[in-house]
Amino acid sequence: MSFIKKIDAYILKRFLGTFIMTFLIVLFILLMQFLWKYFSDMVGKGIGWDVLAEFFVYAITTLVPLALPLAILLASLMTFGNLGENFELTAMKSAGISLFRIIRPLIIFIAVVVLAAFFFSNNVLPVTQKNLYTLLFSIKHKSPELDIPVGEFYSGINGVNLYVRSKDGRVLKDLMIYDFSGGFNNAAVMVADTGYIELTADKKYLLLTLIQGENFENFKKQRISYSNNIPYRRETFGYKELLYEFDSDFNRYDESLMDDQHVSKDIAALQQSIDSVQQLIEVRSMEQVREMLRTKYLGRDYKVDRDLTVGEEVNISIYNSDSLFLSLDKSSMEQAVNNATQKAQAMRDHIQYNKMLLGEPQMYMNRHKSEWHRKFALSFACLIFFFIGAPLGAIIRKGGLGFPMVVSVIMFVIYYIIDLTGFKMAREGIWEAYQGMWLSTSVLFPLGVFLTYKAAVDASLFNRELYIRFYKQTKNRIYKLIRLTPSSEEEYNT
Repeated sequence: MSFIKKIDAYILKRFLGTFIMTFLIVLFILLMQFLWKYFSDMVGKGIGWDVLAEFFVYAITTLVPLALPLAILLASLMTFGNLGENFELTAMKSAGISLFRIIRPLIIFIAVVVLAAFFFSNNVLPVTQKNLYTLLFSIKHKSPELDIPVGEFYSGINGVNLYVRSKDGRVLKDLMIYDFSGGFNNAAVMVADTGYIELTADKKYLLLTLIQGENFENFKKQRISYSNNIPYRRETFGYKELLYEFDSDFNRYDESLMDDQHVSKDIAALQQSIDSVQQLIEVRSMEQVREMLRTKYLGRDYKVDRDLTVGEEVNISIYNSDSLFLSLDKSSMEQAVNNATQKAQAMRDHIQYNKMLLGEPQMYMNRHKSEWHRKFALSFACLIFFFIGAPLGAIIRKGGLGFPMVVSVIMFVIYYIIDLTGFKMAREGIWEAYQGMWLSTSVLFPLGVFLTYKAAVDASLFNRELYIRFYKQTKNRIYKLIRLTPSSEEEYNT
């Protein structure tokens, strides 16, 4: 009994050390990818280190459910690859210990990880995502740091493009200002020899002082209708001050902004939103059907209690539309065509309006359903990746970080592409939510079962001679099937 416990402790020790290392590596890689995605929204904003640290914490916490499956896959591959390469698996199996008995402590550990991952996704992740996207939204809407470049246009001031040819400390020289606050057609252009720019005491406005310059402005909105002349003004000044709105403080938006989004809800809240929106869609659909039947049925009134299939048989031939149309004169034909075109356009607009009324809540419901299934699918993916990585490592028998890393990245890329495809299909309503969100799991689950079976029976999947032998056997069977032996084939070729 103590011998078995020592094996369990040994396997857990080998796996846990590798798992922690791979988890941190994968989390770092995913964090770099996440930061690169939003790098342009944060650069040049003058954000404090406290805000950046908070952003990093939220980003790392959000990436944990995505990093867990890849870390488990890589750790199981490396652990069992090292055990196979050092012939430790062979020694254990020769002692009568099966593969399932060897991985039993890891199965229990991964089961705990799956439950913890689901609890994390359902309770911690919604709060973290709400804080993350609220903070990201606040960062995006923060005014950029006041740093006027030289030799290029600066558009950090609302409605203004500022060009500076040279700078000498705080002194700006040869300024050119395009003011589009009154609209593009009413742009004002100012040039000045020298200028100074500074923030007001409350840091809410930007004070621009210009010395020795000119102002050019047209007024297209005031143009007289019977004249082609455009009012125009030219002003020469020696000293001029301009005040622009420029809030340089970091204003955090309220977190309640994200309360109705699918990323900030747990299972219970998601299900409640799905049920309420589903009921709204059904009510709107029935109202649209009744309204179409009541007012748009061939342009005539339609009574709901009337059954079109019951009644006297109608001779349709006497109501031939082509014959009726050709019997009209030219003016009546044009009027009939115009009326039909107007009714068709009105019907098209009405259908597009009805589609818009149903499209927004349908998209809302699709996102909530996808998020509901994602919480289960990401947790279950940890178990599937373990049953892919552990048997594959036992079969390959290659340890280290090189080859397992390549295999893990390939497997995870395949998983990510399939999962992203299913998510988009579910979000657009092309597939049902459960079909799209469980697509990657349903594809990789048979692979995990197959690899586990092959590892349990000590099958060689990467033996070149095995595949050559299989090819020759298949070739001979095909020859026998078509009654053509290899010797007769050579005679036939000659």
